[in-house]
Amino acid sequence: MPESFERGALTEAVFYILLSLHEPMHGYAIMQNIERQTAGRVALGPGTLYGAINALLQKQWIRAVSSEADSRKKEYLITEDGVKAFAGELDRLRELLRNGEKAPGEGKI
Repeated sequence: MPESFERGALTEAVFYILLSLHEPMHGYAIMQNIERQTAGRVALGPGTLYGAINALLQKQWIRAVSSEADSRKKEYLITEDGVKAFAGELDRLRELLRNGEKAPGEGKI
């Protein structure tokens, strides 16, 4: 598992995957959703996406759900533990932002 999982900080890819999976979604839809949410700044390749999905499944932060529409596409959904991890990351990011905004000359760099 990536070291950042153990420290509590999530990679940007993992953050956006968890954000996407607050509703059931298959891999390609996750990639499209992330690209749309970031205006193209973050574009995950299949290797990165499925490596992260496998790690998240092991961590039990997401789970596979059955898709009746197309059984060939596996959909995923965030779990309660995943929601807690996501919420913890939001708190961490808010703290970073608050502290960064207190920096002398903030906004002048």
